Amino acid sequence: MLCRSFAEQRHDPESVFWLKENAELLNILECTGADVPTAALAPFQAFYDTVERRLGFFRPYYRFILSICLDLEDLGLARHNKGAALARWVGAQGLTQAELSDLQRAEARRLLARRDVRLDMPGLDERLHAFAEGSAAFALPNKKIGYELTHLVFYLSEYGRCDPGLSRAAMKSLEYLGLVSFLDQDADLLAEVAIALAYAGAEVPQVWQDWLQQQVAGFEVVENGFGGQPDDYHTYFVCNWWQGVAGGQPFRRGLPQGGTLLRRPGGAGVLRSLSRALYEAEPRGYGDWEVARRDLAAWLDPGQIEVMERAEASSQAFGEFFALFARSGEAGSLRAGCA
Repeated sequence: MLCRSFAEQRHDPESVFWLKENAELLNILECTGADVPTAALAPFQAFYDTVERRLGFFRPYYRFILSICLDLEDLGLARHNKGAALARWVGAQGLTQAELSDLQRAEARRLLARRDVRLDMPGLDERLHAFAEGSAAFALPNKKIGYELTHLVFYLSEYGRCDPGLSRAAMKSLEYLGLVSFLDQDADLLAEVAIALAYAGAEVPQVWQDWLQQQVAGFEVVENGFGGQPDDYHTYFVCNWWQGVAGGQPFRRGLPQGGTLLRRPGGAGVLRSLSRALYEAEPRGYGDWEVARRDLAAWLDPGQIEVMERAEASSQAFGEFFALFARSGEAGSLRAGCA
């Protein structure tokens, strides 16, 4: 029922929301090597039959459309290979030249390479690695660059099929990003960090793994509850993806018939309160975690203190992370310039 729910019972197939959800779902099924019966893919047959027309008309969404086509073929829906012709067409039409983001270029390059269409993008890998190595930026709350970092690793690693070649600095960036995500109790981003670490050949802290397992088990599934409103489907996807990467069975829990509404378990993190406490402490600042830990307890409730302590226990680098997270250095030149 998983494929049917997302292919037929949530959004119209001409909607960009349909494209996004189903591209993500099929990508996870394909890259985790899930054993998907051909019958389960039947709801996508109409899309596959008309994929040439869809790609030709909805060109701005070529990455979604091509990704769905390639995954359907690799999962066994069709024996013929439309994807190769479509990849050549995308290359010949120059659709990738409209991409402004290096991350989107990397995704497009990876998609076309799946059917042996090679794009020449000089300097792309060097820029991606340079971005990933800016570790200090990932010690601060910034979800946009956080997701860019995890996806960069997905593309460079061919979704776990090869070594992405990350430097120590890039691995530190992932660790810092994971700590921010855990402090925020953000299962969506933390699951992506865990997957990226695994694809890079690194160990994922057991504290993070245990919490993500709790998140998967605690999802609320509301039968026929979806009416087009935003829900937590993406968190559901990536937490199950992590289960597959970690050696478990993704999507073990079946979905009921109808448009299913997915809600992640409740529970707030400590990130907002911690940031506020650090801001209010200015100009004293807390660059030293051992000093800060004693005073911060007065600002936080017991549940938040527990989250903070579990985050500390998850990483030997927590002290150096916290020195960056605390932002204790004053921007003196900025203050002088505003006088």
